[in-house]
Amino acid sequence: MDVEYTGRQTTITKKLKLQVEAGLARIAKIVGKSGNVHVILSTDKYRQIAEITVQTRNQKLVATCEATDMVFALQSALDKLEKQMIRHKKKHATIKRHPKGDVKAIRGKAETDGAGSVAVKTAAVKVATKNSVGRKAVPMLVHSFPSHSPLSEPHVARSNDGVARRPMSLEEAVKEAAFRDRDVFVFRDPKGQAMVLHRKRDGKMELIEVP
Repeated sequence: MDVEYTGRQTTITKKLKLQVEAGLARIAKIVGKSGNVHVILSTDKYRQIAEITVQTRNQKLVATCEATDMVFALQSALDKLEKQMIRHKKKHATIKRHPKGDVKAIRGKAETDGAGSVAVKTAAVKVATKNSVGRKAVPMLVHSFPSHSPLSEPHVARSNDGVARRPMSLEEAVKEAAFRDRDVFVFRDPKGQAMVLHRKRDGKMELIEVP
């Protein structure tokens, strides 16, 4: 990957460059070695801010982190970028499964009662045994399944990629949400009013005003 460095009120040392190269080596295993990377390291009083942008042929991802030490801020940005790459790859991966055998021989219909158990109609058994005249009927075992599957404990990951650091107009917020590939984006308008942009399932952006 081609890497470009920009330092704002800070010096980009050889140690920081080696840290970036090590993190990009892990990312290259996910998306390949083709692409451009822009690393921006800046200092704002006591805050050390690291911003990394990776542009490949199919995607553009940005990770920004801050800390009191530049090494920690840079490592956090690299880790966050790696997680974004893994999540983006899983999102666009498709698994195709084809049924085996001829499923037209048996067209049994199933009905689900209120308790969630599956009841197989007698007609399905007749179709299955139509071509096996003279054979002894085999008893069928019907299994019951719970109506509600247990929910696993949700995993909460903290992130500040979906929050704007400066006031912006609605048009700027929509472009920034699309640039960061965020379905939920929080920002403040020039008057200081908190707003939330939410991308619905149909792809339309919904604007929510926070009271």
